[in-house]
Amino acid sequence: MKRTLSILALTSAALSTPAAFAASVSDFNHIVVIYQENHSFDNLFGLWGSVGGTPVEGLPAADEAHTKQVRSDGTTSYSCLLQNDANLTSPSPLATTCTDTTGASFESHFENAPFKIDSFIATTDTTCPNGVLKGSGLPGGCTRDLMHRYYSEQYQIHGGKQDRYVTGSDAAGLSMGYFDSTKLPLYKYLHLPTAPNYVIADHFFQAAFGGSFLNHQWLIAAKTPSFYNAVNDGGANDLHSVVDENGMPTSTPLYASPLGSSAIDNALTASCKPPAGRPATPASVVCGNYAINTIQPSYQPYSPSSSPAKRLPPLAHATIGDLLTAQGVDWAWYSGGWSNAAGIKNGAGWTNGAGPNCSDANALPNATFPYCPDKLFQFHHQPFNYFATYAPGRLERKLHLRDEAEFYTAARRGVLKPVSFIKPLGAENEHPGYTDERDGSMHVAHLIDAVLDGPNADDTLIIVTYDEFGGQWDHVPPPGQSRAGVHDGWGPGTRIPAVLISKKFTASGVDHADYDTTSILRLIEMRFGLPSLALRDSRVSALVKALKIGR
Repeated sequence: MKRTLSILALTSAALSTPAAFAASVSDFNHIVVIYQENHSFDNLFGLWGSVGGTPVEGLPAADEAHTKQVRSDGTTSYSCLLQNDANLTSPSPLATTCTDTTGASFESHFENAPFKIDSFIATTDTTCPNGVLKGSGLPGGCTRDLMHRYYSEQYQIHGGKQDRYVTGSDAAGLSMGYFDSTKLPLYKYLHLPTAPNYVIADHFFQAAFGGSFLNHQWLIAAKTPSFYNAVNDGGANDLHSVVDENGMPTSTPLYASPLGSSAIDNALTASCKPPAGRPATPASVVCGNYAINTIQPSYQPYSPSSSPAKRLPPLAHATIGDLLTAQGVDWAWYSGGWSNAAGIKNGAGWTNGAGPNCSDANALPNATFPYCPDKLFQFHHQPFNYFATYAPGRLERKLHLRDEAEFYTAARRGVLKPVSFIKPLGAENEHPGYTDERDGSMHVAHLIDAVLDGPNADDTLIIVTYDEFGGQWDHVPPPGQSRAGVHDGWGPGTRIPAVLISKKFTASGVDHADYDTTSILRLIEMRFGLPSLALRDSRVSALVKALKIGR
């Protein structure tokens, strides 16, 4: 039975049964992790409401102290939200209803408060890609993308005050936007009469500050990778960031860096010993040769336009895949568009014919056959491809790096691996800018349904979460930011959506315990008797409490 076929036509209704629980993590023989893109908890799940009679800590719980956004002085609250998304600006296309005079003045349609994106940009609006003006793009209701970088996010969090997301963003006021959770296809799916029970983890945080590359690395290794022997001469191949006295590596529409154009937001942390001509790195920021922002791998698939000197050298530290393999536990990373991108001719998901050119109309224009990545294939979303263990030609690569199409086959046939990670293609991963929220949420519902309609449904745990906040505000301070909790210099960062789903759950509920992305690793390690990968995943709470809530 395909429950997703009528999701959009149904009216959701909250479940009223007690919270879900499972006897033990050992009850699950299969763990499926669906890893989506770029949304904070308040941005996507903020209006979820109650589950099993327990309120989710969303937008209604947001206090003014962690909501009102302030200028770069750290204290002056804006009266309005500056907007630069083409469909949110004033006096056109929206009327000016607010004038901010707290500093450099600007006009706006928005007061300094969260606002519902759906009220201004509908899912059918022709604003894709990247939030172009209505009528000039494709349907989907896309907004523009928002900055989400390692140093900038720490500035935005502001020590747990959560009040500089607007100031530290290239998209300014858009960072305060949110979606109506009850209209999401995933919400509607989970509230069907035939829906599985689920647990919302409403204090789940991205493992590391910043963007997708780094958080994918933390999902599989609980560690920030190093760029060994990185160039440190201030030249074209020097990838170190240059950070100002406020910890910022760039200017934004509402923040002028004291360094001006000398500030550099690059792939690596700031140098601990900058070369002549570059300013000293502030003592308060993490420095070294660590890869923190988007960087290409050494192995195909990588961006065809990337320079070899700027690709991250192959990594050698341990991953969760290595631990599982050593224990004799099978696993796979299933990626949308992998066969096309990795040049696996005639593999599952291959759509580019026999050559000599890439024949799929959606392939990158500068792709060279047989490496035919989709235009929305994200190379930095493939974390295992950065490791020497999974280099092209190695058996480990063939066994464990697979196309998402194979996951559907495995689910249908009842041959799910004990551990499956799923990374949808760009068009289906919910990333603001190049895709729309509705289609991505629908894709998640279809993935869940594929598992629950398959023979392995009864002993499978599904975890749906997001890699990072995507530049979106959230009102709950992360652990280590004005409150206690497991943390280190890398994070955790902003709160992100997370939901656990299983047929083994007897009802639905909410888990308020603190978790971060490495809690998924901890759960896998506990289930299969694995050692910890690093300090963070040895200290965080596993998601076991979520399995036992209400017991």
